[in-house]
Amino acid sequence: MKIKRISILLVILAACVAAIPFVAHLRGPAEPEVRTMKGQKTVADRVAEFGAAARARLTPAFDSAGAAYPPGRVALVGLKAERMLEVWAAGPGGGWKHVRNYPILGQSGVLGPKMKEGDRQVPEGLYRVESLNPNSQYHVALKLNFPNDEDRRRAQEEGRLHPGSDIMIHGNTCSIGCLALGDEAAEDLFVLAAETGPDHVSIILSPVDFRVRGLPADMPPTPKWTAELYEAIRQALAELK
Repeated sequence: MKIKRISILLVILAACVAAIPFVAHLRGPAEPEVRTMKGQKTVADRVAEFGAAARARLTPAFDSAGAAYPPGRVALVGLKAERMLEVWAAGPGGGWKHVRNYPILGQSGVLGPKMKEGDRQVPEGLYRVESLNPNSQYHVALKLNFPNDEDRRRAQEEGRLHPGSDIMIHGNTCSIGCLALGDEAAEDLFVLAAETGPDHVSIILSPVDFRVRGLPADMPPTPKWTAELYEAIRQALAELK
């Protein structure tokens, strides 16, 4: 009797193992349907939704700057003190051209780099677009690769375990550590990044516009390595004139 019971259990176990590929096959196709039911959008969905309107706003600015749309490369410059985001474009072999500016409608913290999760600081440094978020709670967003390698290195040297995460350029007007530009501007930058290619979009976040002035006299205290960081930012900004 005991041997018979063991044999039945082995048969059931074998049947369960054999069913795994079949269950996975059923689950795979269903996932996109679940996402659709939940109202999730793809990057392509968003470009189709407001791409024409964004291009109608962007194209005249590119034409005036003498730059092709979509460009070969894009540089976004976030100036914290000036509360301004600049858009620059370049062709495959051409120099940078200033396309237009967007006012920063929401940013938190003070001048100085981001040090830890929850400090409400907008980072400072040289970044790239890690991904596009078509389902941001702040409309749509460009996600930065913060913390980058330099941020992680400095945090490790100082024993900071959580330097921060999820830094975006997004819509709406409120932000905690991100840059909020309003929905229309976020749509412009989302479409621009999607059609240029996120890998070809670089981002400079600076405390001030070092091309025209230095740090303010009432600058909050910063770590010693900030001088090295700001020199790298100065050099990057010097290419955009």
